[in-house]
Amino acid sequence: MKIQLETITSNSKKSFSMMFNPRLSDLFFWHFHPEYELVYIEGVSGTRHVGDHISTYDENDLVLIGPNIPHLNFDYGVKGAYRKVVAHIKKDFIEKHILETPELSHLPELFQKARHGMAFKGKIKQQIGEQLFKFQHLTPFNQYLQLLEIFQLLSASDDVELLHESPYTKKYSEREQGRIRAIYAYVDKNYHQKIELDEVANISNMTKEAFCRYFKKATSNTFIDFLNRYRVSQSKRHLMSGKSVSDASYSCGFESLSYYNRVFKKVTNENPSDFRKKFL
Repeated sequence: MKIQLETITSNSKKSFSMMFNPRLSDLFFWHFHPEYELVYIEGVSGTRHVGDHISTYDENDLVLIGPNIPHLNFDYGVKGAYRKVVAHIKKDFIEKHILETPELSHLPELFQKARHGMAFKGKIKQQIGEQLFKFQHLTPFNQYLQLLEIFQLLSASDDVELLHESPYTKKYSEREQGRIRAIYAYVDKNYHQKIELDEVANISNMTKEAFCRYFKKATSNTFIDFLNRYRVSQSKRHLMSGKSVSDASYSCGFESLSYYNRVFKKVTNENPSDFRKKFL
């Protein structure tokens, strides 16, 4: 199935929309849209996949994503009970109202950073999450005031990670979005076992050489680099659940423990054993 532009706020008079506890854990939903997105999820650990960035979150996550950055639903594949709230804010509302209001002159930097993708850390995650869940009991006017307060808190926070070194500017056609989505879905289904380049190239109806060139151009990563990063991100979940380093390695498709250690260190700047100790 081809990925399509997701339509969020069809009502032109509505500046932002909210979704409370949408359940997409069984759906690999790789998508993009022109709205800014603020998403909070709690009660589970999962994979954060925004643009070219892949990492894991533990227990809860709060992310602000700029317009047209493709991303995976944050509850994909998670098990157990969880809460989730998603706010979609129209690009015109941000750029023609908030950014042009003198009293809000401290906010433009926040929305510039959102074009990198922003993952917030520490206590602010739950604080903002609780505020977002209260929106369903507020009037539209009070929702508007509360949203401005949330932007203020986010802009003042230093406890944040930019998910890309520079603003994400890649533009995928609908055909390319469908092709990338099919590749990612195949990796997600098969990362725990050996994946041959020929197999993935066949999905894209390309020769192995053409596929390697295409993937590098489309994602700025070689396919092997992407696959290793994806496996590392999944292995973090195994390590946080108490599995040994060797079990996490082989469960995620690494055929050599020494190679896993090298790749993990390259991707995360720490050893898997040190990462495991932090959570146990």
